Amino acid sequence: MKYSLTLITGNENKFREIKNFLSNYNIELEKIDLDINEIQSENLEEIILDFIQKAYKMLKKPVIAEDSGLFIRSLKGFPGPYSSYVYKTLGNEGILKLMEGIDDRYAEFKCALAYKDEENEKVFLGISAGYISEKIRGKGWGFDPIFIPKGSNITFGEMNIEEKNKYSHRGKSLSLFVNWFSENYLKKSS
Repeated sequence: MKYSLTLITGNENKFREIKNFLSNYNIELEKIDLDINEIQSENLEEIILDFIQKAYKMLKKPVIAEDSGLFIRSLKGFPGPYSSYVYKTLGNEGILKLMEGIDDRYAEFKCALAYKDEENEKVFLGISAGYISEKIRGKGWGFDPIFIPKGSNITFGEMNIEEKNKYSHRGKSLSLFVNWFSENYLKKSS
């Protein structure tokens, strides 16, 4: 039996990655872009919980959404939850410029994925540790071409979707979600 979920996003790349991952678990995904004001917070979980509550209130059906951020240790966690805005304004070139002459290139990509239905509201946090490359490598989207995950020598931008999902913060939060969802929904309906 296939289960259908609605992802709240306007980001086609994010939709493709999540859809690709969930298709392996008989979960069909549709995408809706809702105009929802995000709260300002340093905490991804707080941001996504508020967002998913508003989305569920509007649609009244099971929804998922996620918020991600790149947290660079030597920049005191910048850009963090402001990653989308920073990417649009500074881009990868701007981050690399900020990192010039800095030896500590450790960074974490974090993804807070939230699910909400009538009975449940849950957040799944995935973290991918790695470091910022010296130059832009590969295509990808967002900060993918400058982030090298631990255990790899190539950037997310040089990986295909399947490879990236093995390492990525989004893949990790999706794995946590699928495990929980399987236990609570998929097994009950089969």
